[in-house]
Amino acid sequence: MAGNADEVFDFVREAVPEWQQVPVLRLADTAEICAFFGERLLQAKPVLNGLVLAGGKSTRMGQDKGAMAWHGKEQRYFAADLLQEQCREVFISCRPEQQAELNGSYKTIPDTFTGLGPYGAILSAFREQPEAAWLVVACDLPMLHSETLRFLVQHRNAAANATTFESPQDGFPEPLITIWEPKSYLTLLAFLAQGYTCPRKVLLNSDISLLQSPYPQALLNVNTPEDAERVKQLLGQKNVLADGN
Repeated sequence: MAGNADEVFDFVREAVPEWQQVPVLRLADTAEICAFFGERLLQAKPVLNGLVLAGGKSTRMGQDKGAMAWHGKEQRYFAADLLQEQCREVFISCRPEQQAELNGSYKTIPDTFTGLGPYGAILSAFREQPEAAWLVVACDLPMLHSETLRFLVQHRNAAANATTFESPQDGFPEPLITIWEPKSYLTLLAFLAQGYTCPRKVLLNSDISLLQSPYPQALLNVNTPEDAERVKQLLGQKNVLADGN
């Protein structure tokens, strides 16, 4: 314990249980005071769960985007494995009728807010565990890698409603690779009550931490067969470079 115990007033000793475990610092000890409260804020940060959005119908793609195997396994499982490195628990979001076809070794959260797309999936996750923060990623991000997720988690601002990336395509917040803090649950419900079901609209009108991604290509999403062909070329080039050819 820093300082001299004789400096602690009697009324503090009476009011604070186990006061001997609390550092005694002077007002001039600015760095130590900041470090003390910084450590407490980190300890108070809500736990972080992961959610892979895999419940879409993929109508533009013509096949299930979550089942496309870009890296030797279905993308929904590849993304879930990436999230395992950063999160306490990881779940795959799905429509109720999809649940039986998914690999049983992965936890699932079937939509309970149905017909709302990704918005309903995020709300369904919060309904399951409202005290947790959710790192949400879409299953149509084939260029996603560990470094992007690690950067997002390292720069997480738990005091904001959400921490997200600025989209390299349009400069707007990218809602489908975002950490949604527990406080955003009420915000999402409030927007839903007003008839809004766009996660990006919530981010644009909320207190968020907006980051520039050091790996903008990782935010490239695939919605059409044309997008898929472009990504195949990019991944092929990446593999050639990795092989040194």
